[in-house]
Amino acid sequence: MKVAFFDRDGTIIEDYPDHEWTHIDNPVFLADAIETLRSVNQHGYEIIIITNQYLLNEGFISFEQYEDITEKIMDELTRQGVKILDIFYCPHSRTEGCTCIKPQTGMITEAIKKYTGINIDESFIIGDSIVDVELAINMGMRGFGIGVGSSYINEGVYEIKNLKDLLGYL
Repeated sequence: MKVAFFDRDGTIIEDYPDHEWTHIDNPVFLADAIETLRSVNQHGYEIIIITNQYLLNEGFISFEQYEDITEKIMDELTRQGVKILDIFYCPHSRTEGCTCIKPQTGMITEAIKKYTGINIDESFIIGDSIVDVELAINMGMRGFGIGVGSSYINEGVYEIKNLKDLLGYL
């Protein structure tokens, strides 16, 4: 099974400074996000969202807020014909030293345990931050960094200007 591992905040939906998340009730999808996700499905990829949610353990949002936003994202994507296989999130603060916060490999490792048919060689990771690119490197997977700068780009890791540019690589 080939999987597209998508970051969430800043890749699929708007991201905000940490303190502003406290007041966010409704996710705002980024331009071309839904269309790109649908195209990725049509290219035969399962989609798994992997998201650092240190906002939980750092006290910026409650678990209920996280669940509410996640439910709204999933409802809209389902309504738009996008199939999401699963979501893995890391609730730990940036100082807890867990193995799941990106660029650590824990969320991908859990996905591989749960979905034993995942073929890492045919899969990729995409996100808007350096930790997403570093995760791709740490996993030895193809990766795409949206506007991350060329200094983090190496073999199998590409910088793209926006999410829709991903489609040229599928």
